[in-house]
Amino acid sequence: MLAVAVLAAGKGTRMRSALPKVLQPLAGASLVERVLASCDQLQPERRLLIVGHQAERVEQSLADHAGLEFVLQQPQNGTGHAVQQLLEPLADFSGDLLVLNGDVPLLRPETLVALLEQHHSSGAAVTLLSARLADPSGYGRVFADPSGAVSAIVEHRDCSDEQRLNNLTNAGIYCFNWQQLAAALPQLSSDNDQGELYLTDTVALLRPAMHLEVTDADEITGINDRLQLSQCEAVLQQRLRCHWMAEGVTFTDPASCSLSEATRFGRDVVVEPQCHFRGASSIGDGCRIGPGCLIENSQLGEGCEVLHSVLRGASVGPHCSVGPFAQLRPGSEIAERCHIGNFVEVKNSTLAAGVKVNHLSYIGDADLGAGVNVGAGTITANYDGERKHRTVVGAGSKTGANSVLVAPLQLGQNVTVGAGSTITRDVPDNALALGRARQLVKDNWRAARP
Repeated sequence: MLAVAVLAAGKGTRMRSALPKVLQPLAGASLVERVLASCDQLQPERRLLIVGHQAERVEQSLADHAGLEFVLQQPQNGTGHAVQQLLEPLADFSGDLLVLNGDVPLLRPETLVALLEQHHSSGAAVTLLSARLADPSGYGRVFADPSGAVSAIVEHRDCSDEQRLNNLTNAGIYCFNWQQLAAALPQLSSDNDQGELYLTDTVALLRPAMHLEVTDADEITGINDRLQLSQCEAVLQQRLRCHWMAEGVTFTDPASCSLSEATRFGRDVVVEPQCHFRGASSIGDGCRIGPGCLIENSQLGEGCEVLHSVLRGASVGPHCSVGPFAQLRPGSEIAERCHIGNFVEVKNSTLAAGVKVNHLSYIGDADLGAGVNVGAGTITANYDGERKHRTVVGAGSKTGANSVLVAPLQLGQNVTVGAGSTITRDVPDNALALGRARQLVKDNWRAARP
């Protein structure tokens, strides 16, 4: 059996944020969510989150994680003290305990699988992750023989000059035999510079102790401040871009683009500079995105082109073009082969196949039938000051430039709205609708002026 405990009680003072450190966002998910996701592949029987600072806020943010147990550490007196809080909830547990840190979000699931496999095959009481760092300053050093057996972990401040030449460091990720750890936890002492109980000290009490060295030291990078957060973001973004390029996506300027982990791309997608993908967005085969786009929680069918535009909560069918400088807001459902042109905003509306909204228009709370052509500057006036109302335009209809459609309103099929009209009443099929003042021309008006 396996239990996973995530240490998430710290204040994160150096973040200088009202948000708890473990809730800081990284590529679309919080740090602690990423840590929890890294162990999903292990399918643990128990998942426990040790909380302290702003515990209620952390718990609320993870309320949809079924089966997650919250354990309060109050006060926070070190990592050893944190794990001591598990003695009661795991009193009847028999198996292994994997201890992760809520601010170490770059661990790969396959690394944790390898850690557990080595732990089981070696019969160790504890197996820890280690990493070789170019600059190990500040990290505890791991001293081990060629077989991986750990003889000691010495904190940086306690190392001799010779010991500091060792660049094998403790990553702070452990797999314990829980029953042996439970017997050792009460023996921890706070007789150290910080006056805290360190989980590291249990390694000297448990034998045999083994280590697994990670091949990519970035995996064990911890986050204590905004600089380290940005560095982890850069690592994760590079991972994501490399993954999708290997799957057939072209980034013409990869470093200028950012992705969420929930973004999905088809093959032969081209992403131009300064494009950003957020949330659970999906981009179909053969799309061309950018430059200069933001796409958030939106879906694009195959063969779409989007240029200098913002899409949030929108669904766009195959072979559509969007932009430049268009905005598709939540609830926009665009069918195949539509064209959304420059400075067009669509919100909470459905556009059937072949609709064209080319220039300077607002389409809000509307349903446009197949082949509708919306003239430049057309506005659906959907708000009466208290409520929103819908506009329905039948297939094949077209509006002239600078038309205003005042909802609630229904235009039939093949309706023509004259340019500059304000339409307030329903219009039947095949009709011409005009709603403008009669033009008045005064000859010689200028000449007559004094």
